[in-house]
Amino acid sequence: MLAPLAPDLWELDAPLTVLGMSLGHRMTVARLADGSLWVHSPVAYSTELGATLAQFGPVGHVVAPNCVHDTYLEAWFTAYPEARFHGARGFARFRPDLKFTDALGDTPHPAWAGLLDQHLLRGMPRLNEVAFLHRPSRTLILTDLVFNLGPDMPLLSRVLLRLNGCYCRFAVSRLLQTTIKDRAALRGSLAHLFAWDFDRLVLSHGANLESGAKDTLRTALAFL
Repeated sequence: MLAPLAPDLWELDAPLTVLGMSLGHRMTVARLADGSLWVHSPVAYSTELGATLAQFGPVGHVVAPNCVHDTYLEAWFTAYPEARFHGARGFARFRPDLKFTDALGDTPHPAWAGLLDQHLLRGMPRLNEVAFLHRPSRTLILTDLVFNLGPDMPLLSRVLLRLNGCYCRFAVSRLLQTTIKDRAALRGSLAHLFAWDFDRLVLSHGANLESGAKDTLRTALAFL
């Protein structure tokens, strides 16, 4: 069920429909120095998925990287009561029922410091998305900042994605653009990201970019 991206880094793709759009949902998993697993943007939990993860290591950290990626979290809290749950800042306003142990910001947790860098994308307070860099593989991990969705989806999804400006394009959706409240602050955060050494980009929705990601991302964000 887990597909390798790089040594100690995996992905799992699952279906997801949001507001009538078939966006898909990618979960990213990294193995940390202590052998535990870091689970980014978890998909729907199942006992089969839990058994698969156990083959790679114990789940130590579950990351909800922005304030709208909460669909499947309850089952993960139940399945892994000993894990640490890291949520985007502001989650408590929208989901007070989810009792996170840690709030995500710019400082990596000691468990993954040195392996994963992170940065809170300013200027989008509804999302407060946190970007991650997997240093060994030069992989940038994003959630909703950009989509890269192709033609293999139902008709309604194609129509809605065209309206959102991200059908068959690597792009920032019009829906996400409505969450940008401070463009200068977001530009500052993007400058921080572009200073990182990355070549691959892993997305939560759509196809990954295996190389040349920095230039492609810069072009998609040029409207800022």
